[in-house]
Amino acid sequence: MRIKRLPAGFIIPAQPVAASRPPTGVDWVHEIKHDGYRMIVRRDGPMVRIYSRNAYDWTARLRAIAGAAERMHKAILYAFDLIEHDGEDLRDRPFLDRKDALARLLRGTEAGILFNEHVADDGPTVFAHACRLGAEGIVSKRVDGIYRSGPCPVWVKVRNPANISVQRERSENWNR
Repeated sequence: MRIKRLPAGFIIPAQPVAASRPPTGVDWVHEIKHDGYRMIVRRDGPMVRIYSRNAYDWTARLRAIAGAAERMHKAILYAFDLIEHDGEDLRDRPFLDRKDALARLLRGTEAGILFNEHVADDGPTVFAHACRLGAEGIVSKRVDGIYRSGPCPVWVKVRNPANISVQRERSENWNR
């Protein structure tokens, strides 16, 4: 179901920019890029809604996630950033500060939400390891990067060409 109007306070997700090679240097950390959907789980009082990056309301399709968020005040997912908490906008904080706040929030949480760890190592080395694991790729993020909606140059994604979902996506695009 496409929503006609964005809900009050809705934040459009940041979208990593594609690159053929990951960045390198101490200003970057790297995370495994998981195959799946990027969603925003938003809780407003007792109401939990789940939105896609294009503002589609997926709450009805993802009842288990919404239910867990209602019970646990969180969601069942890989959490990689915290952009708002208890009404406080965290988007202008550096990425590693937001990531630390997320880790503290999730500390002691029961099953249902997984903290997406990052690696502070050389980007090409991390990418090579991710490829050997069969991951979709990596997303590299500037440690001091602030969160901005839409295409976000402080987030760089590099996809593994051998990953099955990447191959499937390419073959579907070739057939168009």
